[in-house]
Amino acid sequence: MNTLEMLAMVLLVIGGLNWGLIGLFQYDLVAALFGDMSTLSRIVYTLVGISGLYGLIMLFKKK
Repeated sequence: MNTLEMLAMVLLVIGGLNWGLIGLFQYDLVAALFGDMSTLSRIVYTLVGISGLYGLIMLFKKK
Protein backbone atom coordinates (compact mmCIF):
# COMPACT_ATOMS: atom_id res chain seq x y z
CA MET A 1 0.00 0.00 0.00
CA ASN A 2 1.56 3.30 -1.06
CA THR A 3 1.39 6.58 0.84
CA LEU A 4 -1.58 7.97 -1.10
CA GLU A 5 -3.59 4.78 -0.54
CA MET A 6 -2.72 4.81 3.17
CA LEU A 7 -3.76 8.46 3.54
CA ALA A 8 -7.02 7.79 1.70
CA MET A 9 -7.72 4.80 3.95
CA VAL A 10 -7.08 6.82 7.12
CA LEU A 11 -9.42 9.59 5.93
CA LEU A 12 -12.08 7.02 5.02
CA VAL A 13 -11.85 5.51 8.50
CA ILE A 14 -12.14 8.96 10.08
CA GLY A 15 -15.16 9.72 7.90
CA GLY A 16 -16.77 6.38 8.66
CA LEU A 17 -16.30 6.78 12.40
CA ASN A 18 -17.69 10.32 12.25
CA TRP A 19 -20.79 9.12 10.36
CA GLY A 20 -21.20 6.33 12.90
CA LEU A 21 -21.11 8.85 15.74
CA ILE A 22 -23.65 11.03 13.93
CA GLY A 23 -25.97 8.08 13.33
CA LEU A 24 -25.75 6.58 16.80
CA PHE A 25 -25.37 9.61 19.05
CA GLN A 26 -26.13 12.66 16.87
CA TYR A 27 -22.58 13.84 17.61
CA ASP A 28 -20.45 15.31 14.81
CA LEU A 29 -16.84 14.92 15.95
CA VAL A 30 -15.39 16.99 13.09
CA ALA A 31 -17.73 19.90 13.87
CA ALA A 32 -16.96 19.56 17.58
CA LEU A 33 -13.21 19.74 16.93
CA PHE A 34 -13.08 22.39 14.21
CA GLY A 35 -16.37 24.30 14.49
CA ASP A 36 -19.71 23.85 12.80
CA MET A 37 -19.08 24.27 9.05
CA SER A 38 -15.92 26.28 9.62
CA THR A 39 -13.38 26.44 6.83
CA LEU A 40 -11.32 23.71 8.50
CA SER A 41 -14.36 21.44 8.89
CA ARG A 42 -15.21 21.90 5.23
CA ILE A 43 -11.62 21.03 4.28
CA VAL A 44 -11.81 17.83 6.34
CA TYR A 45 -15.17 16.89 4.78
CA THR A 46 -13.79 17.62 1.29
CA LEU A 47 -10.69 15.49 1.88
CA VAL A 48 -12.82 12.62 3.16
CA GLY A 49 -15.04 12.92 0.07
CA ILE A 50 -12.04 12.91 -2.27
CA SER A 51 -10.69 9.89 -0.41
CA GLY A 52 -14.01 8.14 -0.94
CA LEU A 53 -13.81 8.76 -4.67
CA TYR A 54 -10.21 7.53 -4.72
CA GLY A 55 -11.22 4.42 -2.76
CA LEU A 56 -14.02 3.75 -5.25
CA ILE A 57 -11.57 4.01 -8.15
CA MET A 58 -9.12 1.67 -6.38
CA LEU A 59 -11.93 -0.81 -5.73
CA PHE A 60 -12.62 -1.24 -9.43
CA LYS A 61 -9.07 -0.76 -10.73
CA LYS A 62 -7.55 -3.82 -12.36
CA LYS A 63 -4.33 -4.98 -10.77
